Amino acid sequence: MITAEPGHAVRRWWSSIDRAAAGLAADLGLYALSAIFAAVTAATSTLLPHRAWGAVAAVGYAAAALAVAGQLVARRIDSGTRLAGTAARAAVTALAFAATALLPMVLQAIQRAGGRTDRAQEEVVVVEHGGARLLDHGTPYLGTDAIAALPPGEQLLGYLPYQPGMALFGLPRAVAGDGWWTDARIWFAVATVAALTLAVRTVRGNGTTGSRPPVDLSAARDAALVRAVQLATVLPVCALTLATGGDDIPVLALCLLALALCATARPGAAGIAVGLAAALKLFAWPVALVLLVHAATRGRRPLGRLAAGAIGLPALALLPAVLVDPAAFVDNVIRFPLGDALVTSPAQSPFPGYLIASALPGGRWIAAALLVAAGLAIAVHLARRPPRTAATTALICGYGLLAAILLMPSTRFGYLLYPVAFLAWAPALRPAGSRSGSGDATGARGRTGTGADSLDTLKTMG
Repeated sequence: MITAEPGHAVRRWWSSIDRAAAGLAADLGLYALSAIFAAVTAATSTLLPHRAWGAVAAVGYAAAALAVAGQLVARRIDSGTRLAGTAARAAVTALAFAATALLPMVLQAIQRAGGRTDRAQEEVVVVEHGGARLLDHGTPYLGTDAIAALPPGEQLLGYLPYQPGMALFGLPRAVAGDGWWTDARIWFAVATVAALTLAVRTVRGNGTTGSRPPVDLSAARDAALVRAVQLATVLPVCALTLATGGDDIPVLALCLLALALCATARPGAAGIAVGLAAALKLFAWPVALVLLVHAATRGRRPLGRLAAGAIGLPALALLPAVLVDPAAFVDNVIRFPLGDALVTSPAQSPFPGYLIASALPGGRWIAAALLVAAGLAIAVHLARRPPRTAATTALICGYGLLAAILLMPSTRFGYLLYPVAFLAWAPALRPAGSRSGSGDATGARGRTGTGADSLDTLKTMG
């Protein structure tokens, strides 16, 4: 059991790092270490799209690090200068995202349209093939017999292990042909930027009712928001994913938007956001479940409004595919991720679940049992301590997905972008009028719960 003292110690340690030099010290560390990571990736990666990303992103990260170094010098000369303020940090973040994610993505899309076949990961091709099948046959999925008829080297690309909505990102190429702008990654980026922009605007409007919150509290909220956006966009695991593959990033952005909408008491809109995410990928389903539990603490009406989108949209997306070929849906979305398909999933990062599944007799069943046990533990926690605040909801989503990613028999290192972003998003969900460290209570204790929800989550889940 985690005690309150270690929890407070960890929070104080992170707060001291995060706030050093008004956040600029951590910014400098993030960009400098990311530049090193990108340079090493460009020199050593065995995946050609990753190498191409690293060559461009290393320059972008280095430029961002130099910009932050300049901000630190300006702050030392004049501690009140706007060049070192939160708005300036946000501007550097936006430029870093453009230089390390959007620019390499567009360059790879242009090179791919020009004939380079090594400028996209397999998931981009899979989504685009799914879009073509959706257009031609009414379902994005191929059945086992159809996949078996493909050449052995193409059978992996015959599987679409996502929800049917993901195939919509492949429609531009299916309709308009092989242009750079029809690359699925371009549309992943469009959806991501739109969702994150709306999420940021929503969070920035999340103040207390009544009197205007003190300026220092608004500044603290904005600083937390800058850090959260950095870890959802500029962090190499996110920038690399968007530039080379990208399918996880719009799912993450929609989930972050749903959490922001819950923080501002908009359950209907939150349900639509998380429902859209769940119509794209299974990773959003646990998030939708936790949001439903959170909505239930607010009453039947908020629960019903959130459930309409969170459950209704994925169901509507599934219906055509299930009606056209239910066996193909099961083969792609269930059997393939579980390793019970014609080919093995390439998602094999050396996390505990994969190591257990590959090294022990009956290891796949052991890993699956551990995954189920973790799920049951989280379910018990939700039943005993349902999240009454959006910040606590984000924390539960983060820790829950972290446990799932570590225990899944087939997983990728890149999936860590989900828990990292959710855990970083939690502090930004606290209204500008709440005190530091007080959770995200919005004033009325009975309406939004106690301010110790975040710490209680760590304690009870420990």
